[in-house]
Amino acid sequence: MEEVAGILKVPVGTMRKWRNEGSGPPGFRVGKYVRYRRTAVDRYISERESQEYR
Repeated sequence: MEEVAGILKVPVGTMRKWRNEGSGPPGFRVGKYVRYRRTAVDRYISERESQEYR
């Protein structure tokens, strides 16, 4: 989660909030850890970029 927060340049707390709300990039659990596929993070960024320019 920390790595994705760094990529998106948001605090880890924001990532946790987004995950609880279901509004951030889709992630999945591996044991007690939350993991994100790089492709999912890139898609999330692309979707936000396209929404901004509408």
